[in-house]
Amino acid sequence: MEQVSKQGHPKGLYFLFFTEMWERFSYYGMRAIFILFMTKVLMMQDKDASEIYGSYTGLVYLTPLLGGYLCDKFLGNRRSIIIGGFLMAIGQFCMFLSASVGATGGVTIMWAGLTALIIGNGFFKPNISTMVGQLYPAGDRRIDSAFTIFYMGINLGAFFSPLVCGSMDFKWGFLAACIGMVVSLVCFIIYQKQYLVSEEGKEIGLPVKKLDVKSMLLIAGSIALIFFMLNFKQMFKSETDLISYFIYGAMIVMPVVILSDKSLTKLERNRIIVVFILAFFVIFFWGAFEQAGASLTLFADRQTDREIMGTEMPASYFQSVNPLAVILLAPLFSILWGALYKRKMEPSSPKKMAIGLALVALGYVIIAIPVKGLGASEKVSMLWLFSLYIIHTMGELCLSPIGLSMVSKLAPLRLSSLMMGTWFLANAAANKFAGTLSALIPPTPDPASTTPVEYPSFMGMQITNLYEFFMLFIVMTGIAAAILFVLSSKLEKMMDEKNTGANASA
Repeated sequence: MEQVSKQGHPKGLYFLFFTEMWERFSYYGMRAIFILFMTKVLMMQDKDASEIYGSYTGLVYLTPLLGGYLCDKFLGNRRSIIIGGFLMAIGQFCMFLSASVGATGGVTIMWAGLTALIIGNGFFKPNISTMVGQLYPAGDRRIDSAFTIFYMGINLGAFFSPLVCGSMDFKWGFLAACIGMVVSLVCFIIYQKQYLVSEEGKEIGLPVKKLDVKSMLLIAGSIALIFFMLNFKQMFKSETDLISYFIYGAMIVMPVVILSDKSLTKLERNRIIVVFILAFFVIFFWGAFEQAGASLTLFADRQTDREIMGTEMPASYFQSVNPLAVILLAPLFSILWGALYKRKMEPSSPKKMAIGLALVALGYVIIAIPVKGLGASEKVSMLWLFSLYIIHTMGELCLSPIGLSMVSKLAPLRLSSLMMGTWFLANAAANKFAGTLSALIPPTPDPASTTPVEYPSFMGMQITNLYEFFMLFIVMTGIAAAILFVLSSKLEKMMDEKNTGANASA
């Protein structure tokens, strides 16, 4: 079956684009309303809702390690995507049920929904991207543009999902996310044989072999473990956050395990150390950036003037700014880096990442200006929040695409999957950290209540207002940007990118 013209792309690319777009619609639609749902329907405190948000988004980045392993060994891409899509559809439906029941019994249903979403994402996320590459012969020059088109699908789904899911009651918002996932899954099942074919006419992403008992127990054990960790605080009335220990512990163990490999050459060891150092700084970037779905959504809901022509815009709509800005600005950044490269002025990967951190700090400077001295009942113009999201998107375009590219270039071939997994682990830690930071947002005092307000503390400092809260991010990301910029020359030497032959050693 001939599907590829010499100039164009295989139809399978647009099929995967469509499948991923609806899956991202589901994920970002749910994420846009998640923290508002916990605080308004389940009546949770901001602190508890923020911690749960961080646990959920952190584990979403962790389970692709399990899903990728089982796919490579047993399931193959197609079966993994179907299992993942089915679990995520169930998860979104549980969120719909949770919102329908409300505070009385909705929390337990929510835990079941989050567990299904986390495990399902682990099967779905790493496999659909892999199949994009499988559509093309090795070394095909169209692969880079194929991933650019695919990335647009991700951002298109992320753009319109908050507009749809945020415009209705929470339960219908979750049901819309569920329908999005069902559309993605059904279309994949029906049309996979027709479109998922290589240039030579071979079907791609087929199952590897039957799942053995050991691996089925691994899946069941993972589901039980995640459900237990999400429920632990409620079950045992404990303040211990098991998920934090699990994620941060893995971040400490992985570098020790990888660097203890005695077969590593000096250059390989140096490059791996660079990846770990940059992964550490990435935690600060995403920890600040991912406030979009947490504290910044609460800020948009409570203290941002969202009125347009007499109608109040839902707070979740702000989460459509970032994907739209990515679609509009990504080509400009590509032109910028190309122009700087021609003039031999293009910054190195570590310097680009330092610029990304600095831009996140600048975004928080922009929002800190209007909130200084802001009263509990006062609101700021939405233009301030729009400006923050656009500046943060510019920071994302300096850092996010660079990170994945850098890991693939610097990791020794025999450790490439493990190193990519470690990079995703840093994203998991960053999202968990984002939840922890969001929990520091000061509560809005209730004039009718006689109970004294308990303000959160960070490193011995009490945070009593939004200005102090946003200053925390300015200081954290600003210092991280400065340190990374100072270290960048040393890191460039350790990377030794001119020595291309070193990565071939296996």
